[in-house]
Amino acid sequence: MAEDTPMPDADAAKEQTLMYGGDDDLDSKYPNRPANLHKTLPFHTLFNELFDPLLDTVKKSRPAGPRRKVGPSGHSNLSPHEAKRNIIERYIAQWRKEVGNDFYPAMRLMIPEKDRDRAMYGLKEKAIAKILIQVTKINKDSDDAKQMVNWKLPGQLHKASASTAGDFAGRCYEVLSKRPLRSEVGNMSIAEVNNTLDRLSQVGGEKEQIKIFERFYRRMNPEEMTWLIRIILRQMKIGATEKTILDIWHPDAEALFNISSNLRRVCWELYDPEVRLDGDDTGITLMQCFQPQLAAFQPKVGSFDKIVSKLKPTPEDDSFWIEEKLDGERMQLHMLEDSSAPGGTVFGFWSRKAKDYAYLYGKHFTGDEAGALTRFIKDAFHKNIRNIILDGEMITWDMETDHIVGFGTLKTAAISEKENTTGSNTGQRPLFRVFDCLYLNDTLLTPYTLRDRRAALEGAVKGVPRRIEIHPYHEAHSPTEVEPELRRVVENASEGLVLKNPRSMYKLNERNDDWVKVKPEYMSEFGEMIDCVVIGGYFGSGHRGGAHSSFLCGLIVNKKAKEGDSDYGKCISFFKVGGGFTREDYASIRGRTEGKWKDWDQRRPPSIIELGGHAENRQHERPDQWIHPADSVVLECKAASVESTDRFRLGQTLRFPRFKALRTDKSWDQGLSIDEFWEVKNTVETEHADKEKDFKIEQSRRKKARTTKKPLVVAGNDTVSTQYAGPESKLFDGLQIYIMTDQIHPMKKSKAELEALVKAHGAKIVQRDTSEKNLVVVADKRLVKVSSLEKRGITNIVKPIWIHDCIRQNEVDHGDIPYLLPFEPNRHMFYLLEAEQLAVEANLDDNGDPYARDILDVDEMRSILAGMPKESEKSFDDQEFMAQLEDHAHTMSHLKNYMFSKMKVAFAESCDDAEWNFRASLARNYIRFAGGDVAKSEDEDGITHLVVPNPDYVPKGRLKVTGLARPVGVEWVERCWEEGTRVDEERFQWG
Repeated sequence: MAEDTPMPDADAAKEQTLMYGGDDDLDSKYPNRPANLHKTLPFHTLFNELFDPLLDTVKKSRPAGPRRKVGPSGHSNLSPHEAKRNIIERYIAQWRKEVGNDFYPAMRLMIPEKDRDRAMYGLKEKAIAKILIQVTKINKDSDDAKQMVNWKLPGQLHKASASTAGDFAGRCYEVLSKRPLRSEVGNMSIAEVNNTLDRLSQVGGEKEQIKIFERFYRRMNPEEMTWLIRIILRQMKIGATEKTILDIWHPDAEALFNISSNLRRVCWELYDPEVRLDGDDTGITLMQCFQPQLAAFQPKVGSFDKIVSKLKPTPEDDSFWIEEKLDGERMQLHMLEDSSAPGGTVFGFWSRKAKDYAYLYGKHFTGDEAGALTRFIKDAFHKNIRNIILDGEMITWDMETDHIVGFGTLKTAAISEKENTTGSNTGQRPLFRVFDCLYLNDTLLTPYTLRDRRAALEGAVKGVPRRIEIHPYHEAHSPTEVEPELRRVVENASEGLVLKNPRSMYKLNERNDDWVKVKPEYMSEFGEMIDCVVIGGYFGSGHRGGAHSSFLCGLIVNKKAKEGDSDYGKCISFFKVGGGFTREDYASIRGRTEGKWKDWDQRRPPSIIELGGHAENRQHERPDQWIHPADSVVLECKAASVESTDRFRLGQTLRFPRFKALRTDKSWDQGLSIDEFWEVKNTVETEHADKEKDFKIEQSRRKKARTTKKPLVVAGNDTVSTQYAGPESKLFDGLQIYIMTDQIHPMKKSKAELEALVKAHGAKIVQRDTSEKNLVVVADKRLVKVSSLEKRGITNIVKPIWIHDCIRQNEVDHGDIPYLLPFEPNRHMFYLLEAEQLAVEANLDDNGDPYARDILDVDEMRSILAGMPKESEKSFDDQEFMAQLEDHAHTMSHLKNYMFSKMKVAFAESCDDAEWNFRASLARNYIRFAGGDVAKSEDEDGITHLVVPNPDYVPKGRLKVTGLARPVGVEWVERCWEEGTRVDEERFQWG
């Protein structure tokens, strides 16, 4: 430190030692890092002077229009964006003045989702709720405990404020504010909070987590605890993005974060706003994670012309590229030659969120750090490649079906492949599909066009089949080429396409129109399902050869026909579906139709199945095999729309059909018939016509409103005066209800009648969608204003029947305390926010029976009973159940009683050490309890671990130890049991 540099005071020096003293590499990595001269600010300054003012700015946002800047009196009429910048700039200036230039402790609490230095806490809302229940010592069956655990549920509004529904931190504040240990803000500094959060991210058990939360609870008031919970969940929503905060900190902060994903580096290298990055410092570098370019979302599935136009075609070059969108994890691969490394090469792998995956996929070609991928790709690069950075998608590939499988299997497949010491060519494995090359032999390629980068990629990477491959693309020149490609990938169980501009440069951390995602939008007019019977099958290719990979579905001609009638079981072709099936789905369909398929004879087609085409030759979409509908199964499918075609006998077919479920609860004759299809289609078209009519009426009303003055009906700002015969109850007391339309189902009631009804039960009537969280919006028709509110996606819309159900339920219960029913997805919700879908569905049991509402309608009861599954055709098979449990081992690995699953452990057969014998006896019990097997002797097959008393022990017999280089001591089993998870065996191996 220079002689003229001020020295930190004692408190600041102590804080910095606690925060950074354990990392000896910091001085070498950041030799010029700033040091604070004084102790960090109190934690409460973050929300008192930063978070709360930012949120107030959002609430007080003015409508767009002319604005005055700061006047002589100091008052301002700034835009919301300018006001936010002022708040952030003021806090940073205060920090520099009162603390120093090391802003990193505050920055990692302001944008915790970007802090890669702190490990994940492993805590979600319910886990935090259970910890707080123990910390505050409230009864787990109390209303407060239930409100925290069930924080998403909208019911019980008399016990928890409606404003906190869906806001976990807000719900915690309500509970904590009733039992605070401190009424004033605490004295924890920002450094202390960071140190304690570091420990929280490192502890493994609930007992240690509770101790840390107890410390926070003793030293923080409820508001501080609320913001702490938001920081832990990394769900700040303070009204300012990380881009804004970084830009205010330093003009080059966002650029440096994009190429490094390192918040610490941004704060320590750019602490002086006057010192700018050189041009060479703003590009990606080897072995340094960066923020990748992202694909923009499509505006609408049908507007392919508009999407393609955004890719900026020119008269000289109108081409664009079409790639299949992969269901995997975005991954960047860095490789550089290093003669000192095993195999002469070093690898780096990072996800889109900057998580380091080199431990899993490998750091070297050979040695202990060769992982699930690197040891198989020695021949993937051309010999003249010294270093390279690749951008792509890590997916799971099933070698048996020769097809991609779902993203959720990726980590399990990688761990399995990492332990594949035999080089087996079966099962599932990680496959890296590369679609871009950003750095090659010391040259940065991001300024080059995609076409040039692709040429460099193809010249540098040879690939290794089913390990690392260059992702193919289709060069197109017309928007009409998009839909056939989309159909193809959907039929092959893919989720969509990515369209790319080959003339574009690579833009870090941008989501622009140079890359656009295209997915089929599935229709909701037919509900969630179209159930049709399978009448034909098509064989696949490759590993799927010899088995059906897609199916022809048909519509039943006459459901009333009896067996023996000429048209019994007769069907006409409707659509072909091949996307959305899993291996288990194929197996289930095969098991139910085995031996019932017949080869299709083109000269003698079956009389009960009619295909599309001319009457003389109906052979369109001819299947390889057909099946009698009475021997077949019913598939539940979804689609984007219905369209006309001559390829199928109906003359109509589904656009982008996708398999959703096998309806084992339905017999073949419960599939959709021709008459039922036309009935549903006509209903959809009628509803669409009604919407158009409502739209025209609404437009007409708006025109009249411009020329006709109506009597004022608003009391105050937004409350309507409605006549009613005195209050009947306080059921809706505390709620603001916005009735948008008349009620049409199951009975008709006018908007005025509904308003009078809810006001009679204590509600406040409003005529606009306010920002209040106790607002309930009600509609039963999709008028223009309702559709507009749906598109904004800011609130749920409830059907009027919810009002009647609440009133009726309270009349049935005769309770002293009014009770609001939780929402039911189909019965109550006119429009449901996607984020609340699971919470609302949880209000029904598996059979669709609501937990909180009594079923008083006979027809509704019959409907629920009809939808219940039939009695199982076979008895419980415990062997099959255990096999299924093994298949899902990865989802249970966090359980203590499952951590030794799929392990077979042998113990030394004899030992003179009595203490070791006793410990070994306990260890055997630990193994058994945690799902493992204990071998009876050392020479059994399949032993994965051998526990020995000392390094000199010589295994007896024909011991086969797989997966370990050396036997382990009993300490390894004891440590696993103590920590509740499998720890690394290497530290406990002998030799």
